[in-house]
Amino acid sequence: MAGCGQAEAIAVVAGRVPGRRNLPGYAGMMATTSDSKPPALDLEKVEVASFGRRLIGLLIDWAVATLVASFLVESLAANPWPQLAVFVLAHAFFVGLFGQTIGMAVARIRCVSVADGGAIGIPRALVRGVLLGLLIPAMISDGDGRGVHDRVAKSVMVMRARENA
Repeated sequence: MAGCGQAEAIAVVAGRVPGRRNLPGYAGMMATTSDSKPPALDLEKVEVASFGRRLIGLLIDWAVATLVASFLVESLAANPWPQLAVFVLAHAFFVGLFGQTIGMAVARIRCVSVADGGAIGIPRALVRGVLLGLLIPAMISDGDGRGVHDRVAKSVMVMRARENA
């Protein structure tokens, strides 16, 4: 690094090549969300899913998880943990990648990110599913109809747009 200026030395240490534009993907320039930016999804303009639709979706998902878990253990009455595990893992996979589970699809609702309106990703969906499995965070909601699990995952349940044929 001899003959380099201080800024170039810092750039080399940070893994960036001096003289290159700082495009996303270069080390030190990863895309992040900032709390100073307003959310991309305006909760005033979207139709937030009602408690009834959310409950219908949850009951359907729980029934599917029960059916799948019944194939994994002899008796769910003796060992109910596989049922909860299937529910949380299925929730994390489907909500994380597609924004909705089977029950949510039937209830015509979606779980979207407040930041960009897209799917929330598997890690945030896993946290959301674990908190939803505890049930108490889901019962505490704010004026926007978002439970504690939605707040932590930075998500919101919205009505799915109708497809025009």
